[in-house]
Amino acid sequence: MSAWDWETGEGLLGLDDSADWDAAFSRGENHLGTAAIGLAFNCPLGEASPRIVRATRLPDRDQRGFAFTAVGTAARLNGALTPELYAVLRAAGPGRMSVAVNAVDDTLTFVPFRDLPPWLKWWKVASKVLDKLETWRLESAYAVSDAWRALRGRRS
Repeated sequence: MSAWDWETGEGLLGLDDSADWDAAFSRGENHLGTAAIGLAFNCPLGEASPRIVRATRLPDRDQRGFAFTAVGTAARLNGALTPELYAVLRAAGPGRMSVAVNAVDDTLTFVPFRDLPPWLKWWKVASKVLDKLETWRLESAYAVSDAWRALRGRRS
C-alpha cells in the first residue's frame, strides 16, 4: 500500500519518488498533476521532467493546470527547464489565455534570458512591448477621461 493518499491528494506535494508517480499513473489514480508538483519540489529536474510532461496531457483540466504549475515550480527551483518541458510550454502557447501562462511567466522570470530557447526569447520581448503599449493605451484613456470630466465640470 502506498504512503500517499491518491484519493484526496493529501500529502502529494511531498512526493519524492518518481516510481510512485509512475505506478499511480499506470493505475489511473487521481491527483497526478498535484503529485507532479511534488516531484518538481523533491526530485532532480531530469527525473521529474518526463512525469511532468505526461501530467500536462492528463484528461482532467484541473490536474493539467497543476502540471503546468509543476513546470513553473521546476523553472523557479532549477533556473532551467528540459527541452521536453520547453516543448510542452510551446505547444500550450505562451499567450494570456493559455493554461501555461503562469508557467511561462515563471520561466521568463527564473531562467536566464541567455538559456531560453529562441521562441521564448521572442515572446519575452514581444510581451514587454505589448505590456508597454497597453500601459500607454490605458494612460491615454485615463487622461482623456480626466480631461472630459474636467471640461464637464466647468460647464456646470
